[in-house]
Amino acid sequence: MKTDEFAFFNQQLAAMLRDSLPLEGALQRLSAEMGDAALKAELQFLESDLRKGTPIAEALAPRALPEFYKRMILVGVQSNDLSGMLILMADYYQRQHATLTRLKGLLIYPLIVLIAAFGLSLVISILWGHVIWPSMSAMYDTGGGLFGNTNVPLFTRLASQLWAPPLLFAIALAVVFAVIFSRRLRAKVCVRLPAFRDASVAQTSSALWIMLKSGVTLRDALALLEQLELGTPAGNDIAVWRQRLAAGNGKFSEIATESRAFPALFIWMVSNSGEDLVAGFKRAADIYQGKFQRHTETLLYAVLPAAIIILGLMIAAQGYMAISSMVPFLRSLMSFGE
Repeated sequence: MKTDEFAFFNQQLAAMLRDSLPLEGALQRLSAEMGDAALKAELQFLESDLRKGTPIAEALAPRALPEFYKRMILVGVQSNDLSGMLILMADYYQRQHATLTRLKGLLIYPLIVLIAAFGLSLVISILWGHVIWPSMSAMYDTGGGLFGNTNVPLFTRLASQLWAPPLLFAIALAVVFAVIFSRRLRAKVCVRLPAFRDASVAQTSSALWIMLKSGVTLRDALALLEQLELGTPAGNDIAVWRQRLAAGNGKFSEIATESRAFPALFIWMVSNSGEDLVAGFKRAADIYQGKFQRHTETLLYAVLPAAIIILGLMIAAQGYMAISSMVPFLRSLMSFGE
């Protein structure tokens, strides 16, 4: 789902509802102009069900929309302020889009450099191992084969193939793609990287702020977030918060103490708001969103040069291995000349 288009859709839908346009008609008009085919189909199915008289809770249930969004839409309907909820959802997904865009910017340059390094290293290895080295070996190797000369050191024979660098690049790419496509691995990595952790804290704070502002109890809000973050470090912390809240702990500082995915500053900011947790989570969301933006701006300037330097070092190492493998030939030529 394109979060920026989804945010714009919610803004327009809220405006149409405030102008007293029926929900079914607003969905029909907006979905007809959407570019995201999957989202367009889901909204058209939703509009069709609502037009048939299906209750909105039943119409939303089978739709492939974010679970958080579906829950909050029902809260907006129950509070008789669906347009206001849609505005909050538009702001939430607009922030999410800005966060994802910055995170992709941090990842795309190193990934491109890593793929280019793997491709270049592989080409060098193939050319050296199957074209250059066999030709040189035929002039030097008296044993009748590439590895027949027992006088050639083991390191030289291994370096002649130069498969170590592309193998290392392949392993690095496998690790990167595993992190990208595995939600649990991605969550564990995000907890350890400052920029990613700030983004996660900002998103959680924003979700809690929206739910509490809309009248959802803290217990229900934590239960929903626990489901959405199931199996992640943040989800484990939120599960502990909910259990402590159910056990009678009323202060947020007591509920969130010893959290692993949420820093002490976040807990302190929310706790200092006293009973006004809505203001506390809103403040935490704004501050951590700002921290995330500052971190990403710094990293965006540093990531590309660092990636290029690493690429250069790896290619230089491969070049060194190639030159090392030529030493026996050079010595032979010098001996022949004498």
